[in-house]
Amino acid sequence: MRTKVGLWIDHKKAMVVSVTDKGEEMGLIISKVEKQLRRSGDSPLKGPYDLHQVPAQDKRQKARTGHLNLYYDAVIACIGDAETILIFGPGEAKGELKKRLVKKGLGGRIAGVETVDKMTDRQITAKVRQHFAK
Repeated sequence: MRTKVGLWIDHKKAMVVSVTDKGEEMGLIISKVEKQLRRSGDSPLKGPYDLHQVPAQDKRQKARTGHLNLYYDAVIACIGDAETILIFGPGEAKGELKKRLVKKGLGGRIAGVETVDKMTDRQITAKVRQHFAK
């Protein structure tokens, strides 16, 4: 069975639309990546500000990178069996995912990478359907 996948992705979530001979399926993968990691302890408005309560920049970046790696691995596991993959989304996540797919030997399956704005579920499904109808 031939599977074509359209993937709308940003750092918060990925909407996966699989198109097969039997029809379409839609899936959602949620990321646990925080844009800004928060410091532990009291609020600056309620208590004293202690420099030791703020995680070091490199620790925050390592944590964020670790969460992104888990997120991208989950996305790749979901779309790995696809014959053709269309990746689209608003930010940098689509390019980062493309690099990981190429590194894993799946780069030849990528039909295209497009920059689009936020989209509803119906808009995502319609875009994927339209792209693969050609």
